[in-house]
Amino acid sequence: MAKRPRIAVVGSANIDLTTFTGNFPKPGETIFAEKFDLGFGGKGANQAVAARLCGADVFMVARVGNDLFGPATIENFRKQGIDTTHVKQVEGLSSGVAPIFVEPSGQNRILVIKGANDALNPADVDEAAEMLKSVDCIVLQFEIPLETVCYSVAFARKHGIRCILNPAPAQRVDLSKLNGLDYFVPNEHEAEAIIGTPVKTLEEAEHCAQSLLTRGIRRVIITLGANGSLLANGGGSVHILPFSVKAIDSSGAGDAFIGSFAVFLAEGLPEGEAVRRANLYAALSTTGVGTQKSFHDRARFDAEWSARS
Repeated sequence: MAKRPRIAVVGSANIDLTTFTGNFPKPGETIFAEKFDLGFGGKGANQAVAARLCGADVFMVARVGNDLFGPATIENFRKQGIDTTHVKQVEGLSSGVAPIFVEPSGQNRILVIKGANDALNPADVDEAAEMLKSVDCIVLQFEIPLETVCYSVAFARKHGIRCILNPAPAQRVDLSKLNGLDYFVPNEHEAEAIIGTPVKTLEEAEHCAQSLLTRGIRRVIITLGANGSLLANGGGSVHILPFSVKAIDSSGAGDAFIGSFAVFLAEGLPEGEAVRRANLYAALSTTGVGTQKSFHDRARFDAEWSARS
């Protein structure tokens, strides 16, 4: 039986405000949309929930606002079985929110208001140091200050802890400050924005990944949506094929990939196998509405994996 992984997520927690519509208003225009959904989200929180549903013990390091969303977010973590010792409210700031617009095809457009997420700083990482030293993997994203991200990568490297960084939303970053990072996991749009070259074909994704590897990152995974994933390391790259599903909402699919991948790796699976399983876990999340609410628990995932593999 695989050991039970311990995963820490240093990252964001938002409230998702999802609108389903086939049209967008022109300036000054008001139109009716089809449906609305409110749920708990934020890339960090989503990745934590995915990891928990996949069977890990999960610890969250985050900041929320002193509005009505703050206590609700903390309570949601607790209901999910996620340790909230290092999730705290910040006076004078709102919680993070994310208005999401979903087209009939399932494609989404997302705005993020960071709120209290922007108050998560390196001192908060130090405060959580003893817990962080005990985990198998630290997971990070770009919805918190880049200073805190880079500090956490250095902390993980210093203490020999595997570290996965999902650079989303895409921002330019001094890649030298991520030297020694274990896994850099952008999607094709994020990779293009960070490197500054097109990532529209598999060949371009391979070129981008190799560029990142030459800058001190150990392994790169570029998620390619319906085209699967590209895994690259010092030994070369491999295209890992996708799984076919009937997608209705792609919100949170990248987070499903990251959270599940961290667990599969920590269970001792080879990285190629971990990526393949994460491809399926992410694909399955697009068959439901919302982010965390669309994630499968481990029993449902294992049944799908057995049927498809």
